[in-house]
Amino acid sequence: MGLESLLIFLLIGGVAGWLASLIVRGAGFGLIGDIIVGIIGAVIAGYVLPAVGTSIGGGIIGSIIHATIGAVILLLLIKLIKRA
Repeated sequence: MGLESLLIFLLIGGVAGWLASLIVRGAGFGLIGDIIVGIIGAVIAGYVLPAVGTSIGGGIIGSIIHATIGAVILLLLIKLIKRA
């Protein structure tokens, strides 16, 4: 993985984590936390969305939407576990 790919990977993770923290109020984890949440969210969405039969287009915007959906799922699960 080249430096450009790594930077794009981190940028998409950061934007997705930030958007997910806006959607799920009170779940922001700061810059590094948002990047981690976005990356883990992308992995989660990589398993969940194809299982449901949903496909999102390619490109950076599609990747951000994909990762944001997974990050929202992750943050909702974290809130549910904290509440229990």
